[in-house]
Amino acid sequence: MDEIVKKIAGLGLPGILLVIATAASGGSTAAVVALITGLGGPLGFLGGLGVLGLIATVGDVIAGAGIENILKLIYTERSKTESVRVLLKEIKDLPITDELKLKLKNHLSPEVIPEPQGVEVPKTIEIVEEE
Repeated sequence: MDEIVKKIAGLGLPGILLVIATAASGGSTAAVVALITGLGGPLGFLGGLGVLGLIATVGDVIAGAGIENILKLIYTERSKTESVRVLLKEIKDLPITDELKLKLKNHLSPEVIPEPQGVEVPKTIEIVEEE
């Protein structure tokens, strides 16, 4: 059992996905193959194996660089071609912590326009001439 766990752990995240798929399917090989084939889309089973490899690579990069830095780089690149306002709304709807949302928003739009507080609005005076 320990050797199996070590080999699956060596696969990283794709190994975990395979374990979850196997457990969810009740150990059916056909269900696991169908899942991998589904991941591959038009490329089938081999494409699914490629997707699992891609997931492992992306997972390693994220673990090394940190999710915050990766997201900042992605949104910086997207801000070159997309509206910052749209990206800020997208960040608001992400399933991440409020702290990370705030960091991403400040990264995209660092110039914060303060709310006018303590500023008095000028009074309008109307002069009426009586005859």
